[in-house]
Amino acid sequence: MVASKKKRFNDTIKAESKDLDFYYADGTQALKKVNLAVYENKITALIGPSGCGKSTFLRSFNRMHDLYPGNRYDGQIILYPDNTNILAKKVDPIEVRMRISMVFQKPNPFPKSIYENVAYGLRVRGERNKHTLDDKVEEALKGASLWEEVKDRLYDLAFNLSGGQQQRLCIARALATEPEIMLFDEPTSALDPIATVNIEELMSELKEKLSILIVTHNTQQAARISDYTAYMYLGELVEHDLTDQIFTNPSKKETEDYITGKFG
Repeated sequence: MVASKKKRFNDTIKAESKDLDFYYADGTQALKKVNLAVYENKITALIGPSGCGKSTFLRSFNRMHDLYPGNRYDGQIILYPDNTNILAKKVDPIEVRMRISMVFQKPNPFPKSIYENVAYGLRVRGERNKHTLDDKVEEALKGASLWEEVKDRLYDLAFNLSGGQQQRLCIARALATEPEIMLFDEPTSALDPIATVNIEELMSELKEKLSILIVTHNTQQAARISDYTAYMYLGELVEHDLTDQIFTNPSKKETEDYITGKFG
């Protein structure tokens, strides 16, 4: 039952990992008993030095590791309100990725038109009605603040867009299936400062509709845009709190050392 969820803060939990371990095919343990909640209509940032497990954790949320044989999860990731353990073998990873979509570090549009990039997930779901596709594509492009820039060239190749526009196109593609959670893996690291500001503003708008989990190596970015911040080190969750608390008065010295630049 949802009522039994443990709540540390006043916000509603949208998803949470419970004692999550992850092992790569070679036996390397990348995550160790991670317990972390993602809150509804909030941005949660994962920070920590390279190799600390934050991207591994992020990719567990939409079963990306399933694409490589031999990888193994232990523990659970529960998606509310239906209490679905998305790591359960009976749960279809494709359906998980419709509900929890992902935007990667570098823009990765398909070698198709702008329109077909956004319509892709809808077609996978079996949508064939042209009117419905048109409406959903327009809605997603508006949601990604890209519609006005591309509405007259929807059938141009996506590769003709600038880097920042391509990343917003990837966000539109992710939005089209109406996900409940969006995962961002360092989404601005390949972008210039102006495009970065656009993506950050967009994420702040998107949280009105869904929950966001973002990995960033940029602590200032985490401080600017997130509501909650989690610090990870060597596959373990060290500290998770309101972002203001993490950056002004962290409870763990390791967290303070990282955000003040003493290491990492």
